[in-house]
Amino acid sequence: MAGDSRVHMDHDMEIGVTPREQVKKLPKHLREAQIPTDRTHLISDPVRKPRQRYVQKDGKCNVHHGNVQETYRYLSDLFTTLVDLRWRLSFFIFTLVYVVNWLFFGFLWWLIALIRGDLLHADEEGWTPCVENLNSFVSAFLFSIETETTIGYGYRVITEKCPEGIILLLVQAILGSIVNAMMVGCMFVKISQPKNRAETLMFSHKAVISVRDNKMCLMFRVGDLRNSHIVEASIRAKLIRSQQTKEGEFIPLNQTDINIGFDTGDDRLFLVSPLIISHEINEKSPFWEMSRAQMEKEEFEIVVILEGMVEATGMTCQARSSYLDSEVLWGYRFTPVLSLEKGFYEVDYNNFHDIYETNTPTYSAKELSARLKESPLLPHLPLLSPDLRQHTDPFSTQTTQDEREKDGEKPAETNNGSANRLEKNP
Repeated sequence: MAGDSRVHMDHDMEIGVTPREQVKKLPKHLREAQIPTDRTHLISDPVRKPRQRYVQKDGKCNVHHGNVQETYRYLSDLFTTLVDLRWRLSFFIFTLVYVVNWLFFGFLWWLIALIRGDLLHADEEGWTPCVENLNSFVSAFLFSIETETTIGYGYRVITEKCPEGIILLLVQAILGSIVNAMMVGCMFVKISQPKNRAETLMFSHKAVISVRDNKMCLMFRVGDLRNSHIVEASIRAKLIRSQQTKEGEFIPLNQTDINIGFDTGDDRLFLVSPLIISHEINEKSPFWEMSRAQMEKEEFEIVVILEGMVEATGMTCQARSSYLDSEVLWGYRFTPVLSLEKGFYEVDYNNFHDIYETNTPTYSAKELSARLKESPLLPHLPLLSPDLRQHTDPFSTQTTQDEREKDGEKPAETNNGSANRLEKNP
């Protein structure tokens, strides 16, 4: 037992952990404050601070507007302000507007009856009131509701001997129609908002970087769960990161456009089945000079925006998502989700977010382009796995295969779900 304790103590001292006997001698509040941590993580992996998103995964913009002085601008666009309110506030304002309107006109009907003396002489024979059977404020309020909602129970009715009542009836009918049109219109637009259609538009959880046709590409996947398609769908992407100009000006959250086919028309989508959107990392790309090691040190966010018209309503909808730098994986591709069945194509959404590792150089797209100009045929590309990356230069694998062929051995073939070599540049 003593030997085992000595072995454990030596092992702890080797990896930089405080020995168990020393831990027991610490005060109680210090011993309880220690957090159990994975040993390898404690030594090698630095803890990265959680990044603040500019756009959430569900598309909500994580920006709050403070110290707005000109609040009157919201009232100048009252309809949009009412539509943008939360549902509980919308129901409250909807109810409040009608109740206040009924009470206001009910008070006016009661005031007319009070001035004319209808409340005092209502029971006298030969007296013609402005509104028959209106003898209190409650009855005036009920008459206001019947007038504006055109219920017409027939118990309370206006007479022709009351010109002021006729004018008030016209005013209430006109204003009541305006209130109905505005409030019902707000509720209808709020219910049929096209942003609810965006809930069935999917974006992959991760974005990947790998080689396509001898070109480094940044890719992510989009899909639509509904059978009714998005008409005239288009997609664009923005790179969000802080930047400092040559003059020393610091620009927080600078937006840079990421070309995903605007010049070729590839940004116009026929979104019937899930599509892999590709951004070619060329001279105009912000990732042109970034290698895998450099990208892991960068802090950025890629915002993706998908727009189109809803086929059923013709209204424009927009779906958004984002990818942090930790969600962009180097050396991966997306698993296929489309298969041919008997008479139709089937999409398996269980594999929508799945990716697999593929042969990808760890250097930048600029260096890849230079190497392709020197030698247009790359036999093998190093995998990202540490145990498989034995050679820093991808061309060294060709020398190894040539030596094996001289010895009469057949070169081994690798198959990780991707091509073993890149085709020749067109």
